Amino acid sequence: MQLALNQLAAHLHKGLRPLYTLYGDEPLQQQEAADAIRAAARAAGHTERSVHTVQGAHFDWSAVLAAGGSLSLFADKQLVELRIPSGKPGKDGSAALQQLAAHAAQDEHTLTLVTLPRLDAQTKKGAWFAALEANGVTMAIDPIERAALPTWIAQRLAQQGQRVASGEAGQRTLQFFADRVEGNLLAAHQEIQKLGLLQPEGELSYEVVEQAVLNVARYDVFKLSEAVLSGNLPRAMRMLDGLQAEGTAEVLVHWTLAEDIRNLKRAKDALAGGQPLPMVLRGLRIWGAKEKLFERVVPRLTPNAAVRLLHSAHLVDGIVKGLPADGWPRDSWQALRKLAMDMASALQAAPARRTPLRAES
Repeated sequence: MQLALNQLAAHLHKGLRPLYTLYGDEPLQQQEAADAIRAAARAAGHTERSVHTVQGAHFDWSAVLAAGGSLSLFADKQLVELRIPSGKPGKDGSAALQQLAAHAAQDEHTLTLVTLPRLDAQTKKGAWFAALEANGVTMAIDPIERAALPTWIAQRLAQQGQRVASGEAGQRTLQFFADRVEGNLLAAHQEIQKLGLLQPEGELSYEVVEQAVLNVARYDVFKLSEAVLSGNLPRAMRMLDGLQAEGTAEVLVHWTLAEDIRNLKRAKDALAGGQPLPMVLRGLRIWGAKEKLFERVVPRLTPNAAVRLLHSAHLVDGIVKGLPADGWPRDSWQALRKLAMDMASALQAAPARRTPLRAES
């Protein structure tokens, strides 16, 4: 059974199914959907919870299959969570998932929640995913389109009793907010919560939103971006330490660095194709202080370095989601520090020196 995200609340109000599968690459909405299912499960008496994260080819699937029959003496219902960060369970995992899905409908004491990243069309045709879909509820968590982000922000503000002005002034405020977070819902969520703490309920002016969003945080992931691009490694490391101490989500920090890497690669490719850099940066919606930094570092970045950074960002994406990578720290924050250092090193490389012309004799 497929379920849309906006149908989840009504679905849970009617009652729980024994098996849920969430998949997608929007971490905030996936986390909130999982939290809603967990809350409904607790309310329904699923007081015991176990979590299994699939890592590597030698994962013990028998422990997952046995979990349903291993209730403690203090609980009559349980919630079993299965996280597969890679989205690829493998041959043994495929068989185990099919068995788990078939058993779920017959086990009224166990609710199983499976979380996955975004899946391609071929993976969704696999036997294991078909079994999950046939025996439970599946929900795709897709990113919110950029054009819909202002409406999403307005809805979140309304949930905490706040709103922007009506008409064009309010739309300008929402557009500024959307531009500031560049489509990242975790960043938007964080800024909205800050406004809820700093401002009373009621209407928020453009000036209030601008001041709160730009200045409230001591350690700002967007300022971290500027520190790395400018090659100020001591400042970047201090900011990473501060972000970690403040409990900032690793996935948000990674997104900020990875988005810069993606834009650097796009700008480098466009520049190699003969496009003027100022036009390229406008197309990428890069302006202000960051525009000046990009103008300085893009010509210095070699094509090979851009490819290496893109690959590194991909590996760190897996690390912050629990998937280790060879040659990289297992700790998410240490991996983010290494990525930031690699970026700064690649961007501060001296530009190629021109061969001097020989003096005419």
